[in-house]
Amino acid sequence: MDRKECLNAAIKCVCSDRDQQYGAPLTNFAKISELWSVYKGVKFDPKDVAVMMTLVKIARISSGQAKSDNWIDGCGYLSIGCELENEENVGTTSSIKV
Repeated sequence: MDRKECLNAAIKCVCSDRDQQYGAPLTNFAKISELWSVYKGVKFDPKDVAVMMTLVKIARISSGQAKSDNWIDGCGYLSIGCELENEENVGTTSSIKV
């Protein structure tokens, strides 16, 4: 799999029917961050979820048993984090609704 195929596969993952399955990324990541915050007693935000989930994929890659799926999912989580970052900086909610 080359980089274009990897990115296209990530696009399919994050731009398809995932919103219908899990809700909008901001909504879903906000719920996850709230649960993590309560569980650990440390404040997490939705962008932290994107980073931490990417780190899960990096840990799997570092196991030596990496699969293309880990790279694809990592790209997907980072793209969601990028969108969350840009939404926060712009102060709009163009495609992410709470």
